[in-house]
Amino acid sequence: MAKAPYSALGVPKSASEAEIKKAYRTLAKELHPDKNKDNPKAAERFSHITQAYDLLSDKDKRAQFDRGEIDGDGNPANPFAGFGGAGGRGQSRGGASGFGDAAAADFGDIFEGIFGGGRSRGGFQGGGFQAAPTRGANVGYRLIVPFEDAAAGTPQRITLRDGKTIDLKLPAGLESGTQMKLTGKGDPGPGGAGDAIVTIEIAPHAFYQRDGDNVRLSLPVTLREAVEGASIKVPTVDGPVMLKIPADVTSGRTMRLKGRGFTGKGGARGDQLVTLMIDVPAGDAALAKFIEGWNDERNPRAGLGV
Repeated sequence: MAKAPYSALGVPKSASEAEIKKAYRTLAKELHPDKNKDNPKAAERFSHITQAYDLLSDKDKRAQFDRGEIDGDGNPANPFAGFGGAGGRGQSRGGASGFGDAAAADFGDIFEGIFGGGRSRGGFQGGGFQAAPTRGANVGYRLIVPFEDAAAGTPQRITLRDGKTIDLKLPAGLESGTQMKLTGKGDPGPGGAGDAIVTIEIAPHAFYQRDGDNVRLSLPVTLREAVEGASIKVPTVDGPVMLKIPADVTSGRTMRLKGRGFTGKGGARGDQLVTLMIDVPAGDAALAKFIEGWNDERNPRAGLGV
């Protein structure tokens, strides 16, 4: 049991948090039930690696596991080592138990303290130890979030395999691979239900690109709009807005729309960066005739040394 979570993820005990996270993501993509509908063993392994990651990604649980205080399922590990036994201190010289009824009552209090409650969770029954009931297995889900919803923080509805639906509030700093835990929404078990682990994947977009917490957009403008300036409608993840373009702009100029990007981990939203691209019409006779009588003697590439 001491190596089970580490071996499940294929990492050494000395692995860093980043290495553990990377190993889990790699295995989760390979073993996800959506990709292995006809392979129940893959689904079982997916459940195991999710449970292992759930333990090792929690600093307190990982430390307890490394110290041998809990097992790979998160249950107390051998809490009664040293009590009784053939060579134990609870054995009298004559072979009979050296503990009376009062001592037995004291042990009951100890057991209740270890398990944080009554004897129903574990203790001596009929002279033997009954292990604490285990929780049900965790269940993994993959949720694909539309690009605009991910940037705007729009709540997402997920359907669990029992048919129930839950509205998820997306966290700040959302990225593909972000995981959300739904406590008690996993498989049932004698010690309580496991958790649902939802892995987020942000869908790509046809014309938006993410740049950190910013959103980039290449925006076509007409030659007239570029020369004369104009107020034009621009799409954003929050809906269209009007953008004022100054006169005499060139292709490649980037303008900023504040607060139209992704919400970062600190709670502040990034911006939308709009790069203007002059769209020259093909086969426009009037434009071709105008260019014939117009001479621009500048060298716009002089700054490039050519």
